[in-house]
Amino acid sequence: MNKLPVIGITMGDPAGVGPEIILKSLNNKGIYQQCHLFVIGDAKILDRAQQFVKTNLEVVKINEVEEADYEPGKVYCLDMDLVPADLPIGQVSAEAGHAAFEFLKKAIELANEGKIDAICTAPLNKEALHKGGHMYPGHTEILAELTNTTDFSMMLSAPKLKVIHVTTHVGIIDAVKMINPDRVYKVIELAHETLKKAGYKTPRIAVCGINPHAGENGLFGYGEEAEKVVPAVEKAASEGIDVVGPLPADTLFFRTVRGDFDIVVAMYHDQGHGPVKVLGLDAGVNITVGLPIIRTSVDHGTAFDIAGKGIADEKSLQEAIRQAIELAPKRH
Repeated sequence: MNKLPVIGITMGDPAGVGPEIILKSLNNKGIYQQCHLFVIGDAKILDRAQQFVKTNLEVVKINEVEEADYEPGKVYCLDMDLVPADLPIGQVSAEAGHAAFEFLKKAIELANEGKIDAICTAPLNKEALHKGGHMYPGHTEILAELTNTTDFSMMLSAPKLKVIHVTTHVGIIDAVKMINPDRVYKVIELAHETLKKAGYKTPRIAVCGINPHAGENGLFGYGEEAEKVVPAVEKAASEGIDVVGPLPADTLFFRTVRGDFDIVVAMYHDQGHGPVKVLGLDAGVNITVGLPIIRTSVDHGTAFDIAGKGIADEKSLQEAIRQAIELAPKRH
């Protein structure tokens, strides 16, 4: 008989909306029937967030995962006690950035020890992360380094649209330099493997071009498609993967939402993120593929401008938890 998966939710930046959307998401009795959840963060910050979201949840401080008994109506918090009770809300701080890093590091340790089946992350703030002494572009790169993973990618999943990225948190000029046939092929392969595991019999993969109109046979750009993308697509197709491209990005996302393809391989951050976010900031979930552990995340930031107001939308976190449940290995 399958037992419920154990999922650790990292608080993210404690000065952002993470504590609020966590409480809102866990204020749902139905979720306790699907998984065992606990928060890796700061109990007093969760208690403070209760003032803003007005739930009847009880925050229970724990020191070890095994102490949680997962009763509905209780939020178990593995309390790392890294920030002061009066941490300013909605402001960038080194303390909050360092805490967000340590929450994630602890979650990775627990996953490696087999104590949790998946990690679900609330948002961190990159500026705060850097001020805290951790010079990473974001969650994905931290996860990759701390799990010794070299082949990984960011996948965004929204209703009717899945996008996986060749490059992410780098400038556009650097992104074009970083794109090469080996990397494009690897991302196609990751897309194929990920969807196969999710139940797609033969995933249909479409690959974006780099330039407008996918270069239009050399009319735009300097032959980047022919040099960097075409060899990867041909190699993957020769191995039996259902893949086409490079295709013009300005029509490809519409075609995918229409149902022509199951996933799009985007070349750079905004090429992939823009179309997903047009569908709604609360609809997308960020999934890091290629890791030895399951990690899902909200697809939005810390929202410092509304932190502490109790109005942050929890739908993206709820969907991230749902996908973590679906992807988590089953306990017997």
